[in-house]
Amino acid sequence: MGNPVTHFEVLGTDAAALQRFYGEAFAWEMQDVMQGSYYMVNPGTGVNGGVGAAPGGSGGHVTFYVEVEDPAATLEKISALGGKTVQEPMEIPDGPTIALFADPEGHVIGLVKAM
Repeated sequence: MGNPVTHFEVLGTDAAALQRFYGEAFAWEMQDVMQGSYYMVNPGTGVNGGVGAAPGGSGGHVTFYVEVEDPAATLEKISALGGKTVQEPMEIPDGPTIALFADPEGHVIGLVKAM
């Protein structure tokens, strides 16, 4: 069995505007978890996600997260296959360990450590 997609993310320059847009467009319930800069999405069914502000003032991105046992080892495998590490594994306070990579065409995809 392959690794499951467990989370999606839409990041941009105005977290509050994105929260309003996606909340109203799709009737998603959202919980503010970072003082207005990140909202956890619970659509009721399907994959949960997040909407928020892009880090470091970047323009943002849309991505999904794949659950893996070892994000660092997976980044090594991805590098060998032609991908590039965008963000080394980091622990989210009271949350999972995540990492980001770019595939050979530059698409940014997330990894999340299996809990």
